[in-house]
Amino acid sequence: MAGFIAWQNLVGVGEVRLPVSEYYNYDHDLPLLDSVRQITDTTAYDLYYVTYRSVHDRRVTALLSVPKQVSGPVPVVLLLHGLGDRKTVDYIEAGNKYLLDAGYAVMRIDICNHGDRKVYDYDFDLTDGLRYWTRDMVAQTVFDLRRAIDFIETRPELDADKVGFMGISLGGITGTIFCGVDTRVKVPVIILAGGQLNLMFGEKALSQKTKDFLSVIDPINFVRMISPRPLLMINASNDDVVPPVTSKLLYRKAKKPKEIIWYPAKHHTLPIDKAYPEGIKWFNEYLRNDER
Repeated sequence: MAGFIAWQNLVGVGEVRLPVSEYYNYDHDLPLLDSVRQITDTTAYDLYYVTYRSVHDRRVTALLSVPKQVSGPVPVVLLLHGLGDRKTVDYIEAGNKYLLDAGYAVMRIDICNHGDRKVYDYDFDLTDGLRYWTRDMVAQTVFDLRRAIDFIETRPELDADKVGFMGISLGGITGTIFCGVDTRVKVPVIILAGGQLNLMFGEKALSQKTKDFLSVIDPINFVRMISPRPLLMINASNDDVVPPVTSKLLYRKAKKPKEIIWYPAKHHTLPIDKAYPEGIKWFNEYLRNDER
C-alpha cells in the first residue's frame, strides 16, 4: 500500500497495520457552516471572528486578521498557541502583529478544549487516567487545522496557494502532524516542539503498546512527510518543558530542506522578539517565492 514509510509509522489494527497518516483523512465536502463577523476595522487591517464546523461535528473558534496594505490575495499563516492557552494569549497576539506588519494574513484557532472551546477542566495527561481523552484532543486539533485550510480556500482575499504554519509548544507538536498530512501547507515553522513522545513513559517507553497508543499523535511519525517543503524549527537549548533531546530527535528525523535555530533560553523565556522575525524571514524566502 502506498504511503508505508517505516514500521514505526504504522498503527496496528488487529493484524492489519495502516499508515498513521491515513487516520487524518476526512470528507472535504462536509459543509463548513462557517460564520464570519468583523470585530475590528482599522486603517492597517481587518479582524474577523470566525467559527466553522470540523470533523466529528466540532465547532472551531478562530480569529482572522487581514492586512489592508497588500494588493491581491494575501499569503496567510496559521498561528497556533500552546497548552493551556488560547488564540488571544500575549505571545500569540505578538506573533499576529509581527506577521501582519510583514504583510501576512493570520488565522489563529483555539486548540480543542481551549479558549472559547473549553468545556472540560481536565489536565493534559498522556500517561494516566485521561490519556485517551488527551490523545483525542490533539488529534481533533489536526482535523480542525485541516478544516481551517478548507475555510481559507473559500475566501477570495486569501491566497490558498500560499499557506504557512507557525505553532508553539503543543501548537508546534500538533502542527508537525498537521503539516505532515496536509500538503496544502507550503511552509512550516515549528517552535519549542519535540518528538518521540514515548520517552515520557519511563520503563514502558519501548513497548509496542505504548508506541501504538502514541502513533497517531507523535510528530516523529509525521515530520518526514513535510519534505520537500522547507521546515524551520526554533528551540530553546535549556528547555525545561520540552526536553531538547526530543527536539533533536525530531529534527534528525526530518528530511531536507530543513534548518534548526537554538536560543540559550528556557521554554517560557524564548526571545519572541528574535524567534518571530526568524520565522518571518523563512516565510519571506519560501512562502512568497512564486516558484515554490
